[in-house]
Parts: sequence; structure tokens; C-alpha cells
Amino acid sequence: MSLTGNLRTMDLPDILQWISTGRKTGTLHVERRSVHKRIVFKDGVIHSSTSNDPRESMGQFLIRDRHVTEQQLFRALLRQETEGRLLGAILVGDGVLTEEAMRKSLESKAEETIYNLFLWDEGKFEFKDGELPDNILVHVEMGVTSVIMEGIRRVDEWRRIKDVFPSMATTFRVLSPGQGLEDAAERQAVTLAGAGKMLSEMSLEMRRSEFETASLVLDLYNRGLLAVDRVEEIPDDAVGSIHDLLATARQRITERRWDAANQAFEKVLALDHLNQDAKKGLISVAEARKKDRILRTVPLDHVPVLKMDVLSLTRQNFDAREGFVLSRVNGEWDVRSILKLCPMSEEDALLIFARLLERKVIELRH
Repeated sequence: MSLTGNLRTMDLPDILQWISTGRKTGTLHVERRSVHKRIVFKDGVIHSSTSNDPRESMGQFLIRDRHVTEQQLFRALLRQETEGRLLGAILVGDGVLTEEAMRKSLESKAEETIYNLFLWDEGKFEFKDGELPDNILVHVEMGVTSVIMEGIRRVDEWRRIKDVFPSMATTFRVLSPGQGLEDAAERQAVTLAGAGKMLSEMSLEMRRSEFETASLVLDLYNRGLLAVDRVEEIPDDAVGSIHDLLATARQRITERRWDAANQAFEKVLALDHLNQDAKKGLISVAEARKKDRILRTVPLDHVPVLKMDVLSLTRQNFDAREGFVLSRVNGEWDVRSILKLCPMSEEDALLIFARLLERKVIELRH
């Protein structure tokens, strides 16, 4: 049996209790603005959780807990794209991370994803009975009763926070410098407050939930280190802005509008300077721009001719695709004609022509 609705009319504790009492197996999907979360249940017990909020990704928990550096995470993410292995497996295999540290970060990630849902006063939900994803990285096995109790505690604490910070668009004045603070997170919060960051922006940069960030800042406020500067009432959806900018950047790449793509990725980093998608995006733009320049060096109406004799060609190392292209170079067919014969994409074939030109294996004649 499935269940759908909105958190305005049926709150999260009631939903969780319904799933637990019925000992249900399936996945609860919850959406608010641009954030999408899912909680997986097995026989009424919380099995795992996932989220598209960048503060709730595995990599960001590893950075937040100081298990890996930003540079180590970025290198591992690039390798993940080429090798197709799990991020945790790469970090553990390289000796950067222990299996125990990875598991603890995954458990913290799963728990925070769930607890933060208690602070949502609205959002669409749907429980899909029997849906059990097969890509679960870690099983947290959380009982619903204990989760509800912690969630209710956070709701009460959140109300106290909102009395002081009515909006996540609150900014601060620094009353006392944070150099003497022993806690690294507190020092970071004071630095970000001094830079004029809103609570929502601080949350992104600190890789902590809105609740954790606001709780930490409230403590600094109560200790006289920070004072409220401005409280904006504008709706704030930093996560949505980031998703929109990333989508725009990718669209600009498909349009070959390299500068516009770069600008969109840079705007993401202005909101979230640790965003790994934006950093990889800037690299992909640079590579695409370089490839575009290379492709423009091969006019389609020019005729390729060999610059090497047969003996010199036999001394060269050509892969199978380069050999195929070379075998079609007869001094009569132009590049466009040869492309029609190639069992590969036009772009790949043009890049081969560009490499052969650079190695002075062929030349182009008009």
C-alpha cells in the first residue's frame, strides 16, 4: 500500500509511525523546493537514506569530519568518473581513509538526512511500498521510536533558534574575534559571519545542516561573540540556486558557449566554494574549449595527403582507429568524404585527423 500527501497535512512522526507499525518495506520520498530525499525501510526499520542536498553527500561529510582534504576528495571524484568505482573504495584503497572512518561518515550522513526532515513544515511525500534500492552503501538500522524522539527534540530546539534568528537569510556582526576559539567549526563560523555570509550560506560552506549551523551560531551569539546584523525575509533556496546554475552551465556546454558555462560554474562556487560538480565543470569546459580549437584546425573541404613514405609509416605506432583513418587517405577524398566512411563519431575522427596533423603524418591541401 502506498501513501502520498504533504507534510502540511500529515507530519513526519505520523508517517514514520504508520510505516513502523505496519512493518513496511519500501522507500519514503520527500521533496521540498529543490531538495529531494528518500528514506528506505525494511520491515518497519529505517535501513538507509539519501539526499541531493550538497551538504548531505558522503564526500562533504568526509571533509566536514576532517577525514579527507578537499584536494584528496576532488582527485578521488575525478578518478571515480574514469574508473567507475565507488568513491569510498577509491579512498580506502589509496590509504586516504580507513573503512571505519568511512562507515562512521556514512552513518552520520544517513542520520542527518533523516533528522533534518523534522524541520520541514511543508513538502510533498510518497511512500512506495516494496521499493528497495540495490545501491545502498551502508545500512544504519535505526528504530523509528528513537528517531522520532530525537526529531521532536530538534523541533523544540529549532523553535528557540527561530526566536533569535527568524530567517536563514540572517547576517551577523562579529563582536569578538575568533582566534582564541579552540573549536575549528566555531572559528570557521566567526570567519564566515565576518565576511557577511547569511546563515544559509554558512551552512553550505561549513557542510552542516541548517539546524547544526544555526545551533552553533546561536551558541556564539549567547556567548557574546556575534550579534545579529540584518534579517532578510526573502525566501532562500541556495540548494535550488546551485542546481539551476549547474543545469544552466551544462546547457551552455552543449551550446559550445564556453564563457557562459564558466560564468555559471563560477556563480556556483561563489555560493558554495567546495562544490565538486562546479570544479569538475570548469575542467570539462577547459577540455571542451581545447577540443573545439583542435577541431577547427581540420577543414572538412580539405584533402588529406600522406607526408611520410611507407617505410616511415611502418615505424610509427598507430592504434586501430588511427590506422583505419590513414587507410582511407588516398590524396583524392576530402575530410568530409572520409568522415562518412568512419565507424566512429565525427568528433572522434576529426580529433584523429588533428593528431595525425600534429605528428606530421599527413597534411591538408585545399
